[in-house]
Order: sequence, then structure tokens, then C-alpha cells
Amino acid sequence: MLAFDSYVDDFYCNMNLSTEMPLPAARETILGFFERIQKSYPMMRNFYTRETGDCVLEEDKDLGHQRWVSVEPKRVCSGFLNPPDINTAVEQHRLTLELLPYMLSVSPLDCEALDFMMGFDMAYRGNHDELVAEALGGCPAIDGLVRIPGARVLNYEPAITLTLDESCRMQARLMIETRTNAYHVRRGEYPEENISVYFTLRQYGSLEPGGTFEQTLDKLRSRCDELIEELVVDPILRPLAQAIATR
Repeated sequence: MLAFDSYVDDFYCNMNLSTEMPLPAARETILGFFERIQKSYPMMRNFYTRETGDCVLEEDKDLGHQRWVSVEPKRVCSGFLNPPDINTAVEQHRLTLELLPYMLSVSPLDCEALDFMMGFDMAYRGNHDELVAEALGGCPAIDGLVRIPGARVLNYEPAITLTLDESCRMQARLMIETRTNAYHVRRGEYPEENISVYFTLRQYGSLEPGGTFEQTLDKLRSRCDELIEELVVDPILRPLAQAIATR
């Protein structure tokens, strides 16, 4: 059982690789790459292209969980919604990265940034920003603003980025996304939408000589495992879940 299962409605584990140079766009190359992904994950049988030209291969959306992989002009993404465990999602991401040098001609030199991201969705019908401000609090200056008579919170989306090494090449980013707007507050009518919490570990720049994308992903995942309980689950997910449950 994952430590955050009892706090969130959905969670996802994603990998994004951004490249400096455009990726190959030939029909045979793209289809060959997705066919190799599908060979390992036969339930990924829905292939389509977006208006932007992005190509996507994914599982059915009604399974309660979903694997997907996409190829954009300068980015390759791999995601798993509600995986049974993080290792299962990482196996998919590692396969995607292993195939890139051979099937899409992506070199370790061509890495702009590699991301390992954990995301969490919590459904709530009400003022998201107000809930986040009350559940997580803030500095005295922010708390003073919230206490202005008659004031209502319209936007409160805390975010922080940290460097994890002296070169600033490895960074961690925590961000909370709300979906309440002024129309909802003015009418007092709130649809049930997700409050999202994202925790991303990012490695910038070309890889070290002899390094591989898979090794870099493993390093990012390891740092994420070290930090997520202390920085995300207990101080963010738990109080948000408790605040939603009491509303």
C-alpha cells in the first residue's frame, strides 16, 4: 500500500525528457517506436495524434489506471495513472528511455532536462484557494491578508524550487495547482474539481560522459523517495485531505 493512498483520489508517476534538437517525425520511425512500446504493454492500443502534431499511445481511460506515452516535437513523455506501485511505473519509464537512442536517435548530449514527477489529485467542491490557504497556512504577512474583513481568497498556489547540488543542475519543485476562479467565488457555485499537488525532480543539461538516461532517472527517483514523505505526504497531502474531510 502506498503511503499516500488514503489521502488522494488519483496519483500519477510521470517521466518527461526534453531535448535540445527536434525529434524525428518520419511516420515509420514514430510508428516503430510505439509498436515496440506496445509489444511490452499490449493493453496500450489507443494511438492518435493531437492538433499540435503530438503522437500518443495509451490504454483505455475507463480502467481506473492508465499507461500512456507521447512523442512531441522536442519532448518524450511516459506516464502511469494510479499504478499498483511506483516500481511498475518506473519500469515503463526506463523502457521508454532505453529505446530512445536506438529508435529516435536521442543522444545523452541532446538532453535539455529529464524529469521524474509525482502528481496527486484531490477532488473538492468549494473554494480551492481558500482551502489551501487555511489548511497549509503561510507566513504572518499572508495570514494577515487572509484575515482582512470581507476578503475572499481568489488565488493561492504555493510553489517552491530548490537546487539539490552546487551546480544547480538537479532541482526539486513542489507546486500546488487550484482550479477555482473569480466567477465561482462571485456566484458561490463551485464544481467538483481537483486540487493538484506536483513534486518534480529535474536534471538539467547533457548527461555525464558514459551516463545513460536510465541511470539518471534512477538517481532522480532515489532522491524523490528520500524527500517525498517528509516534504509532500505529511506536510501537504495529509492536511489537505483532513481539511476536505471536515468540509
